[in-house]
Amino acid sequence: MKTPYWDRDDLKRIQTQWHKLTGLHSREEWSAAIVRAATAAELAANFAIRAEFSARSQLDADFVNSLLRWANGLAGKIDRLLIPITTGQAKADAVRGLKPLSDTINAKRNSIAHQGEFCNNGEATAIIEQTRTFIQTLIRLYEPAFALKDKP
Repeated sequence: MKTPYWDRDDLKRIQTQWHKLTGLHSREEWSAAIVRAATAAELAANFAIRAEFSARSQLDADFVNSLLRWANGLAGKIDRLLIPITTGQAKADAVRGLKPLSDTINAKRNSIAHQGEFCNNGEATAIIEQTRTFIQTLIRLYEPAFALKDKP
């Protein structure tokens, strides 16, 4: 029996989103695949933020989750939480280096979700690969063996 989505940890949720987006992409649902990719990127940011708070504090999970909701989206999570919490840490340069990718992913997702933009295969493939780089680079700061698996 499959674990219900909300009972999965962040890494399993990321992989679930990745499987869904690869299926959408293969069915030429390019805009939907980009939205799923952006969701997976946001889940990766959640994972990193939770790891940072866990390593540095004893704040309870409900409070950290409220911060994740407050940060509102990939850009907010990167700008308001992840970059500030990693400042002065060994991961800081790597996290700051991911900001341009997160900006590109977020901008494309927002143009689809808020302006009704449709994307073609080339745009979707490019954003999906940028998202793969973003997710794997970020998660590997905390879980070095992590790798996204495409849907078979």
